[in-house]
Amino acid sequence: MSGSLTPAERAYLEEQRLGRLATVDAAGRPHVAPVGFTYNEETGTIDIRGFRMSATAKFAHVAKRGVAAFVVDDVLPPWRPRGIEIRGRAEALEHAPDADTGLIRIHLDRVHSWGEGLRPDSDDGR
Repeated sequence: MSGSLTPAERAYLEEQRLGRLATVDAAGRPHVAPVGFTYNEETGTIDIRGFRMSATAKFAHVAKRGVAAFVVDDVLPPWRPRGIEIRGRAEALEHAPDADTGLIRIHLDRVHSWGEGLRPDSDDGR
């Protein structure tokens, strides 16, 4: 794994429930979908499960292209945005443990975070 999360980034992801997964279709067009996720400490990946996952467009896009981007963000009052963008190699796993209907696994190649408590101002992503 070339990208990694800081302890603050891991804690932030544990607080969040929803992210946005970006994939690319066969014609090169982007596709973005809201998804539930977990950070898999054992593999150092973002794991995305869902109802009938292996039958979705996002699953097919990952199976064909093998890449994805993922964003989780929010806004603290009064207006303090923060978030994490992850880009990486992605796998479409039809028969993953604890995922009866498929799993998308993103390996962290690039991590960029912004906002309060996530990244020092001098750090421009990894």
